[in-house]
Amino acid sequence: MDLGRNNLGQETSPYLLQHQTNPVHWQPWSPDVLAAAAAANKPILLSVGYAACHWCHVMAHESFEDEGIAALMNDLFVNIKLDREERPDLDALYQNALALLGQQGGWPLTMFLTPKGEPFWGGTYFPKHAKYGRPGFDDVLKSIANIYNSEPENVAHNVKQINSALLRLNTTRSGDVPLPETIDEFGKSCLQMMDLSNGGTKGAPKFPQPALLSFLWRSAIRTQDETLKNTVLLSLDRMAQGGIYDHLGGGFARYSVDDQWLVPHFEKMLYDNAQLIDLLTDAWRITKNPLYVERIEESIGWILREMRVSGGAFAASLDADSEGEEGRFYVWDQAEIRKVLSETDANLFERYYDVSPDGNWEGHNILNRTQSGLSLGDDQTENALANMRQALLAKRDERVRPGWDDKVLTDWNAMTIAALCDAAMVFRRSEWLDYARLAYNFVKRNLGEDDTLLHSYRAGRSQHAGMLEDYAHMIRAALRLFEISGSAAYLRDAENWAEQVEAQFVDPRLGGYFQSSIDSSDLVVRSKPVTDGAVPSGNGIMVQNLAKLYALTGKQTYQTRAETTIACFGGRLRDQFPNMTGLLLGAEMLQNSVQIVILAPFGSEEMYGFRRAVFDQYLPQRAITIIGNDQDLPAEHPAFGKQKIDGKATVYICQNMTCSAPITDLDALKSQLQDIGANQVTN
Repeated sequence: MDLGRNNLGQETSPYLLQHQTNPVHWQPWSPDVLAAAAAANKPILLSVGYAACHWCHVMAHESFEDEGIAALMNDLFVNIKLDREERPDLDALYQNALALLGQQGGWPLTMFLTPKGEPFWGGTYFPKHAKYGRPGFDDVLKSIANIYNSEPENVAHNVKQINSALLRLNTTRSGDVPLPETIDEFGKSCLQMMDLSNGGTKGAPKFPQPALLSFLWRSAIRTQDETLKNTVLLSLDRMAQGGIYDHLGGGFARYSVDDQWLVPHFEKMLYDNAQLIDLLTDAWRITKNPLYVERIEESIGWILREMRVSGGAFAASLDADSEGEEGRFYVWDQAEIRKVLSETDANLFERYYDVSPDGNWEGHNILNRTQSGLSLGDDQTENALANMRQALLAKRDERVRPGWDDKVLTDWNAMTIAALCDAAMVFRRSEWLDYARLAYNFVKRNLGEDDTLLHSYRAGRSQHAGMLEDYAHMIRAALRLFEISGSAAYLRDAENWAEQVEAQFVDPRLGGYFQSSIDSSDLVVRSKPVTDGAVPSGNGIMVQNLAKLYALTGKQTYQTRAETTIACFGGRLRDQFPNMTGLLLGAEMLQNSVQIVILAPFGSEEMYGFRRAVFDQYLPQRAITIIGNDQDLPAEHPAFGKQKIDGKATVYICQNMTCSAPITDLDALKSQLQDIGANQVTN
């Protein structure tokens, strides 16, 4: 292993390739590099980021492209560059280590490690020279190298303390599976942290937090709490009309730097949009708000237009920067707009999209509709504005585009597949379902083998062992496709992946699932995530999957695994419930599932009609099984042995192990589903 040169040129990650010409002797993360660092007895400087990260670019331009800084780094450290999206397990480990050092995490992450990969100090962004109240990177490098070489006992002490604390993070506080009334209590308690004027959580920056909002929405509908319901709707309305949304191209940015949802951090991530499409679809089922339909259609349009890669899967992100400036691709000057639109059109557009000569952000205009109202205008106005947006989008497409990270990540693709499935059913868009199937097949073909999954694909190369989130989200996607199609192949995939999770990730001693597989050899500690962040925790999604598998199959094993996982983290719920919503949703599904069985020939009008009726209703705890002529339910299912009535297509609805009388009339099914939907208050 030649540590005396930059070795990123053979990588596939766009983020790593951004740094292949740096004078820094960057190495990709690998056991060989760690061994070489040990042989050289040099500490490791680990720099973690991702392709769409603005401050990663800033630090790169200031320091990693500087010959003097690079010479210091090369002399004092073995320098490793890591794409956090390729190895979220390593990123989570070192973010936790930074938090234990009392520092706020984020990207770029700058960690200093022993040659064994053990963290002993770190930070995030460091300016080249001291400013913003931060030490200069040159001083940091010299100080850390001096401490490592002259104070080995202090380094060893830090390593021991941090490693012990990291291990303690994995210890569980067991407790009971929360009862429905406890889950309701948690939902209402979340109101204390919500911004009742602007939506989202209080303060700035504001992240969409779809996992939290999904939990609050379900809690609001279940408990019929209008304050909670309106809080979620306000959040969605403000995001949908705010600057965090790309009003020309569709899609949501990662977060807003202010508390008004006006100024986005302009990067656009696949996972945010997948989750928000899911949430907006659920909200539309109750509200029928046309604003939500428009944002769903536009966001899916953006994904299909700009984020698809060859073969049908979806790329990871679009950068915040273009031509070296954050947001340059997205913002407008009034004069630019008036060159594209007629004076009459420009006057209308500027009124609706908050455009002025002085701008609303650093002399430019971020298009938003917050000032003109949180609902859509009349049809004539909206049609006119749509034509103007198309003209401006065509003009914007002439600009230098932001960087595109076109790697395919298994978990983020699975989130998108699941969102497309649900939206396709609700809005009768069969082409969205076709795209979901294409992406699902891409992942199975390129990132799956013998029921195991890999995490990342780009440039014809699949790499990095699949993590808990990859399996959990692919199980969820498979179950949605099974509910839509009735195809047993999807259920087999879900069950096979569930067995892989049990074999590779379970903690047999304390319960719960590790993020990395049992074969992982390059982590000083395997993390066990249960709190939701920008993406839901793998343990939370697995509990939801296990609860649904139990509802679909009746197999007691799934119930036991779900209960064990919930219970092992149950002692933390009272203190941390706003960050453990995935686990709570799984607990709710486990105790209050609605099992719906459709006995009808595949492809028949009756099957389509019954299926549409089910998907139209907001039933988050549903578990749908479509049975054709030559199939039967699992013997453990409460509807096992149920038959069609007089040869007609028939539906059975089961709750609490008791099934309804057979339903053969579509209107009767709709009425019964509406009754269930209106009475989702927990028992």
